[in-house]
Amino acid sequence: MTLVSPWPVALTIAGSDSGGGAGIQADLKTFAFQRVHGATALTCVTAQNTVGVSRVDALPPEAVVAQLEAVFGDLTVAAVKTGMLLNQPIIGAVAEFWGQLPQGIPLVVDPVMVSRAGAQLIDDAAIATLTEALLPQADILTPNRYEAQLLTGLTLETLADMEAAARKIHQLGPKAVLVKGGAMAADLKGTDLWFDGHEVAVLTAETIDTPHTHGTGCTLSAAIAANLALGQAPLAAVQTAKAYVTQALQHALNLGRGQGPVGHFFPLLA
Repeated sequence: MTLVSPWPVALTIAGSDSGGGAGIQADLKTFAFQRVHGATALTCVTAQNTVGVSRVDALPPEAVVAQLEAVFGDLTVAAVKTGMLLNQPIIGAVAEFWGQLPQGIPLVVDPVMVSRAGAQLIDDAAIATLTEALLPQADILTPNRYEAQLLTGLTLETLADMEAAARKIHQLGPKAVLVKGGAMAADLKGTDLWFDGHEVAVLTAETIDTPHTHGTGCTLSAAIAANLALGQAPLAAVQTAKAYVTQALQHALNLGRGQGPVGHFFPLLA
């Protein structure tokens, strides 16, 4: 007898973090603790740990697409998130593949263009393709402060600046924008701003005083995708995801010699 699985499937299209704190590894842990089955399409392999990244190897775009074809050819995918897509050929291939799929599967795009410290992570050609080809297909886009500044040309210092950026980014095509406040001034840490073309929502959470925040952005976007896969409305999925990340930060892991990861498995400690 064949048993029908009750578990929804979420897919992450992202890179591998050998240290286990971010990327595919963070996404799969996040999916699991939302009770969602995780599928993957790997874009690159990084050699990294809590101290830093020493090497990045991109997969060929054809290999990324082959993974996507394998997943969608067999599994019923309920939601998708993208993380580090790394370069223009991969971004273009993912955008083209996504444009050929039937509409209705929610897509969460974590742009991964600029780090929370302000360092640009992909080149200008990749940013242009991401902006022109993938962002318009996103259901929810989750830029940090510096990514929002790059996409808009605005300087973000205040909550009003975050709203102005969200409104301007929304004009690029995503259905909803969540501007994250993690890199903002102290009074805005833990504050994110949501805009979906109609509603503006200021989402606040307790500020957790920890240096171990590696993988926060990956975890948030993965948790949003997981909760969309579970059937939550977009804003509710963001709110649930934000609560999960806050708790994961409360249980952050002091591992290695640098910035440790958030504690994805905190429910096991209860």
